[in-house]
Amino acid sequence: MSAAKSFGLNLGLYFFNSFVAHIPSHRLRRFVLGNLMKVEMGVESAVHLRLRLYTRGQITIGDHSIIDRDCVLDGRGKITIGENVNIAAEVMILTAYHDPDADDFSAIHKPVVIEDYAWVATRALILPGVTIGQGAVVATGSVVTKDVAPKSIVAGNPAKPIRQRQGTQHYQLQYTRLFH
Repeated sequence: MSAAKSFGLNLGLYFFNSFVAHIPSHRLRRFVLGNLMKVEMGVESAVHLRLRLYTRGQITIGDHSIIDRDCVLDGRGKITIGENVNIAAEVMILTAYHDPDADDFSAIHKPVVIEDYAWVATRALILPGVTIGQGAVVATGSVVTKDVAPKSIVAGNPAKPIRQRQGTQHYQLQYTRLFH
């Protein structure tokens, strides 16, 4: 990547993370996310205050999905979020890490996929390469190191299955608080 392109990317990230993410207007954040930050956002999806991005692009958010306040999306390895997904406050989704055995401390990028109707609760940490299945639930404070099966509820560090989710999960999320 050229120095000029790298500078432009870093300036865009700085502008979004330092200013736009703090403006209490869903419409403005959506506009900047889609047009400047190249995040693909579905119909009626919402991103609440203080989202932190690590890259421009490589993030797709499906229809009627919600990213609550103070979340971190590290899209360097690609993040795909399905429809009607609820990502609660202070969740971190990471897609990159350093190879501890590499002589040059090189980075490894792995995509994260969160399928439709999943719910990731407050302060959960999703690590690179994980897929969270349709209708699955990640409990508060969990560290997800492996794939989560559809409709499974996982909890802990590392996250382990605790039970299956019941019901059909055919709801449609639509939640945008004023000043969030």
